[in-house]
Amino acid sequence: MGTWIELRGLRVLGRCGAEPAERRQRQPLEIDLDVAADLATASRSDDLADTVDYGALCDAVAAAVEGEPVTLLEHLARRMADAVLSADVRIVAVTVVLRKLRPPVAHDLASAGIRLTCVRPDR
Repeated sequence: MGTWIELRGLRVLGRCGAEPAERRQRQPLEIDLDVAADLATASRSDDLADTVDYGALCDAVAAAVEGEPVTLLEHLARRMADAVLSADVRIVAVTVVLRKLRPPVAHDLASAGIRLTCVRPDR
């Protein structure tokens, strides 16, 4: 796993939280992805077909967020990781960092989040 694609600060609206209102109303989420992939061919060829399309990864993650509401950030992060691993067979592993930008706590908290790493099952 020598090559990583880094995607930072993807902003989407999702329904996630323990409170019923959080699952009814979409709220801002921010996502970072670290994607490990076999990109040795791309590093030599300079051909777009030899790399992972990071726009497609963003689309896959956004679609995962737009699914059914969830209670836990952990569950949503796993849904995103599964979507990324399914997006391209060259992807070996993914780390998803998911932050809720307006956590419902009685403190001045910028975000609450989770970091989850998943490896392709056949690796």
